[in-house]
Amino acid sequence: MLSIIVPVLNEPSQINAAVEHLKARDFNGVREIIVVDGDPDGGTIKAVQDSDVICLTGARGRGRQMNAGARAGRGDILLFLHVDTRLPPGALTSICRTLENLKYVAGAFDLSIDSSSLVLKYIAAQASFRSRLSRIPYGDQAIFIRKSYFERIGGFRDIPLMEDVDLMRRIKKDGGQIQILRDKVTTSARRWQSEGVLYTTLRNQVVLMLYYLGVSPHRLARLYKFGRAAPANDK
Repeated sequence: MLSIIVPVLNEPSQINAAVEHLKARDFNGVREIIVVDGDPDGGTIKAVQDSDVICLTGARGRGRQMNAGARAGRGDILLFLHVDTRLPPGALTSICRTLENLKYVAGAFDLSIDSSSLVLKYIAAQASFRSRLSRIPYGDQAIFIRKSYFERIGGFRDIPLMEDVDLMRRIKKDGGQIQILRDKVTTSARRWQSEGVLYTTLRNQVVLMLYYLGVSPHRLARLYKFGRAAPANDK
């Protein structure tokens, strides 16, 4: 069984398209879709039209929301998916087949960005190359992991930023193997379009560099949010 966990905040216009996409993916196993809303009033989950979807509210913050979804999930495998990321055909089966190999505990996909911009195509290619080299994918690459291992390693830490990188680094330190699948997920270009490609790219690189230099994620969160225009699941 596969638990697909979608953390959301202020996404009523996006959520039903995301659910429809997930239900349309071919899969011979059992899947459950868990939407975790960081809004205590449930502004996004109130818009969910599919009664099969498990709708929760949780403390705001992507890591906290994903942990809440993982606790509720009944699946052997957890897939953490951003609301504006789309899976390639056969992705759910590929995830299960990957983790049938017991040497792998987690994985993710190569990245593409939904844009004809050559700059964004280059950014996506660089992200895929970087994650293949480092074995540290980002959250928009659709991270998946065995639930038993996720629980053993402590899940996502309660930090406002870099929760995905932190988890992958802990897995590597623990000796776990992370597989990067060559199939590509497609994420929306809205963040780059709303904030500007140059600004978004430079900010992300600076924040990542400072994180690796040991700057607290709480301090980095303030830098990350500075001048940010996009409303999507702001942490």
